[in-house]
Amino acid sequence: MSGSQRELQQMSQQLNIIQRQLQELSNEQESLRATRKQLTGAIDALERLESGSTVQVPLGASTYVRAEIEDVDEVLVAIGADYSAERSRDGAIETLSDRQEIVEDRIENVAEHIAELESEAAELEQQAQRLAQAEQLGSMGPD
Repeated sequence: MSGSQRELQQMSQQLNIIQRQLQELSNEQESLRATRKQLTGAIDALERLESGSTVQVPLGASTYVRAEIEDVDEVLVAIGADYSAERSRDGAIETLSDRQEIVEDRIENVAEHIAELESEAAELEQQAQRLAQAEQLGSMGPD
């Protein structure tokens, strides 16, 4: 195997690694967008909800029960590691908004990383094409 063939093989392996990284980042970005959507929905619901409102409460397995909100100023918010804390409505909105900012920042960072990897992949593909063309021209030399 010639040196240029080895180099082409290495470039191909690098491209495969980049493609896997891009897929992982794309999956992460999709998950982050779903989280952002959930946070936005929760914030919107808290802003519109009033004491005495009737809501549908999920029980699981796509089963819901109607319930009346007694006090909208008593909200349980997950704080991590399977713990929740009681917050006022404004405190819950603030907690969720802070979390939303973190998610937005992460989405932006992932998008930047994706752009960098796509640029790197495009450059590698161009280098591989040039190398393959040079290899082909070299093999077509005089006999």
